[in-house]
Amino acid sequence: MARTALHAQTLRLYIRGRWVEGAQGRVVELRSPATGGLLAEVAQAEPEDVRAAVVAANEATGQAARLSVWDRARLCHRVADQIEARADELARELSEEQGKPYLSEALPEVHKTAEGFRLAAEEAKRLNGEVIPAEDPHKRVITIRQPRGVYAVITPWNFPMNIPTEYLAPALATGNTVVWKPSSYTVRCAARLVECMEAAEVPPGLVNLVYGPGSTVGHSLVTHPAVVGIAVTGDANTGAVIAGEAAGKRLLLELGGNGPVVILEDANLEAAARCVSAGSFLNAGQVCSASERVLVAQAVHAPFREAMVAAARAVRLGDPLDQTTTMGPMNNQATAEKMDRHLQDARTKGAQVVAGGSRASGFPTDLFYEPTILDNVQEDMLVFQEESFGPIVPLTEVRDDVEALQLANRTSMGLVASVFTTNLRRAFFFAESLQAGTVVVNDASTYWELHLPFGGRAGKRSGYGRLGGKHTLMEMTDLKTIAIDLHNA
Repeated sequence: MARTALHAQTLRLYIRGRWVEGAQGRVVELRSPATGGLLAEVAQAEPEDVRAAVVAANEATGQAARLSVWDRARLCHRVADQIEARADELARELSEEQGKPYLSEALPEVHKTAEGFRLAAEEAKRLNGEVIPAEDPHKRVITIRQPRGVYAVITPWNFPMNIPTEYLAPALATGNTVVWKPSSYTVRCAARLVECMEAAEVPPGLVNLVYGPGSTVGHSLVTHPAVVGIAVTGDANTGAVIAGEAAGKRLLLELGGNGPVVILEDANLEAAARCVSAGSFLNAGQVCSASERVLVAQAVHAPFREAMVAAARAVRLGDPLDQTTTMGPMNNQATAEKMDRHLQDARTKGAQVVAGGSRASGFPTDLFYEPTILDNVQEDMLVFQEESFGPIVPLTEVRDDVEALQLANRTSMGLVASVFTTNLRRAFFFAESLQAGTVVVNDASTYWELHLPFGGRAGKRSGYGRLGGKHTLMEMTDLKTIAIDLHNA
């Protein structure tokens, strides 16, 4: 059945272990951001489809919880086996649908997806409780972790296989069930990943897949009374809406960033330029931990700017399936238009474009954006205040450490920050003072590994909870305390 679904013209919903049409038979087109070509027609879920998926997931909770930890681990390893067996095919389709370069980004993402299922499998085996001493000598107190039940998982288009795996693998490994709504821009990747789960014999109902707009499908999903947990990666505004609609449910939200990068005068400028380039142009800048605001010490501002201009000119923009391409198109018009707005606003307020600055010509679609370096960026500009989510390096000159720290922290976001310095004291000062969930010293803001805790700082708009390794498994389970009285046994 999975192979039939693979070659189907229409991507269907997956409910209770079956590929089905939407209740009203509506479909929309899915097109490549690189070529504009038709990739598939996508069945659209209706509220009744969402309800059916939640019912299926709810009815499967007993079976999921009864699987032993080792059975769940074996299940996750089988999914990883399926992903690895289809890695090249999955990466090529990911590249076509999302736009990232096949060789340097899509294929590594697929391999990380398989690794994510293996990591969850092994972390589940070490999700221990504890024995707690009790004041009463007749009492024995222990803690255990238990699955919560049905999770709504809502994921974006920028890493359409890896980000879903950060939720789906821990959910399976801990005995939860899932209804997953992926981004409408990367539905095919979602279907392929579910095909791998189906081929791995994940029992029907444990994972269900629905497509459609957040305003209808997402709303119906997060407000359903049988959904007990919400796991979302997305922008801060979407996260705030979902958190309001899902009041009383368990939340795991990884939201937007506007990560400051601080370049101090004692930094290794060659390394800093290389890392900022990676942090700004990876995935065409469409990364929540991208180098969004680059605060450069006055003494090194000019040489650093020139190094960044050279880095931008070295980017090879092109067909994502061409193995020499280092940056593909942006994924969709809404994101590209945001870049347009931010650049226009910055120009109007006095910033200078020193490299790039517009959509590139000569490509099949207008989603190819020039790698852009923007200088003299001020705090009142949109590119400073908001997450641009595109291939841009906005440079702001700072007089000293105090101003750098003040500007870095003057944001509503608090996901990732980074600092470049060769002074250990200053490194620790900034690492401890920057208001972000993660601070990276002397590396790209996009540095990440599967097992590391990742999420936003309290009091900011970058989310709640932590993704990564054991941390996600802990977020998706309930801690239960069991007290036993031996005297009355």
